[in-house]
Amino acid sequence: MAESLRDQLLKSGIVKQVREEKRPLPPQGGKPPFHKHAGKPPQHKQQGKSSPSHKSSPGKSQEEIDLAKAYAIRAQTEANERKRAEQVAAEEARLRRERKLKIQQLLEGKTLNKADVDHVRHFEYGGKIRRVHVDAEQLTALNLGELGVVQQQGRYLLVTREMAEQVRAIDAHLVALLVEPGSTPGVGEDGVPDDLMW
Repeated sequence: MAESLRDQLLKSGIVKQVREEKRPLPPQGGKPPFHKHAGKPPQHKQQGKSSPSHKSSPGKSQEEIDLAKAYAIRAQTEANERKRAEQVAAEEARLRRERKLKIQQLLEGKTLNKADVDHVRHFEYGGKIRRVHVDAEQLTALNLGELGVVQQQGRYLLVTREMAEQVRAIDAHLVALLVEPGSTPGVGEDGVPDDLMW
């Protein structure tokens, strides 16, 4: 004869026998005691069955406890990772603000931009063509590498080479144009390359 599902579960270890099942039944001729709840079987008979609403088997509750612990550990780990990522982002933002403030203080009153100038120097920066307005002397100095252009708060500021090098030491991304001396041999005194085709 085939074993019942209950016996098979007990043998496999998935469900362990409940202590109350080991207790002897009360002596009433082998019949279960009468309960006031009509139609419901006695409580001790339901405990042996595996039902989702009753968590009386110790093996299953231990598995649930282990699963709950695993979820709690995972949630804690994810929370720690989020917190660490937020701290890293906050630290990077703080360092950017400090660099920006340092560069702003460094450039204060030392830019060479003029209001009334008649030349425009175009250059590539950030994948786009940009421009800075200069006079004839500044254009020549810029093309020779004596001057540089620094990007600050959306503006392109003309500065000395030394100042551009100091900005590069703080944040190299903000140096928009700094020609290396001797790297443009074909540039005339007017700042126009000799090989430029009109």
